[in-house]
Amino acid sequence: MIRARALTKTFEAFKALDSLNADIEKGCIYGLVGSNGSGKSTLMRLIAGVYQPDGGAITVDGQSTYEDVATKSKIFYLPDDVYYLPKSTTDDMAKFYSEIYEKFSFEKYETLKKYFPIDCKAKINTFSKGKKRQSSILVALCCNCDYLLIDEAFDGLDPVIRLMIKKMLASEIVDREMTVIVTSHNLRELEDLCDHIGLIHNGKILFEKELDELKLGFCNIQVAFNQPVDITTLGLDIMKQSGKGSVITLLVRGTSEENIEKLSVVNPVFCEVVPLTLEEVFIGEMEAVGYDHNNILL
Repeated sequence: MIRARALTKTFEAFKALDSLNADIEKGCIYGLVGSNGSGKSTLMRLIAGVYQPDGGAITVDGQSTYEDVATKSKIFYLPDDVYYLPKSTTDDMAKFYSEIYEKFSFEKYETLKKYFPIDCKAKINTFSKGKKRQSSILVALCCNCDYLLIDEAFDGLDPVIRLMIKKMLASEIVDREMTVIVTSHNLRELEDLCDHIGLIHNGKILFEKELDELKLGFCNIQVAFNQPVDITTLGLDIMKQSGKGSVITLLVRGTSEENIEKLSVVNPVFCEVVPLTLEEVFIGEMEAVGYDHNNILL
């Protein structure tokens, strides 16, 4: 388990993390979202032990990671800007990391690399951004760490490779309870992958919940009327309203059943529940805690 308590990190006059609290359970895929500069990468580097906290504490399985080799060996951090040795190949990087991570499996490496359309004997500096990403994820998976931290997880990857990697991550979690933390600006991507979501803004976690729990308490409804209706008189707790022609889309608090019942009294032409996107859920949650979502999500 990863636990942060009153975690603070400052760079000169800029406070990247401000008394942040977070709990990331073992064996989950945790999506960390937020705008640029919100503190996502800083939090990951603190978890991995790259940075030392200026205040508070960050622990992995009860131990601080900074300058703790044993705890660091449980973690593989994959930054947005992938690191590789000069003029190295993917095979070279596999050998390099096998000297650092005692659980590295060359048997697994030989098996997995068959699924990645990259030349593992070619120089990585000749690769495109997407191929560099594939190379690094391949090696990371073979280190068999308990915690895999991926900053901008799928940046540069095509849809086929994205799907393959998602399946691999899911398999690792089922087989050995690996914990995965991913950051992304693509909420739809995380919606298909994660079971827990944390929203970070101005160096603080606004909230963290299971994805299914996030979607409770809100619903998206499309409704149309054949005459003007003042929907503000129906007792709906409307978070957001938009319309095109005679069709109105409402993001409202409460269950779909209770809201459809309230709308039915004015005899709509049609009234149906539309599946919520993760972005819509976040808008509702952020407004509920008093934040303007326009200044948080990109």
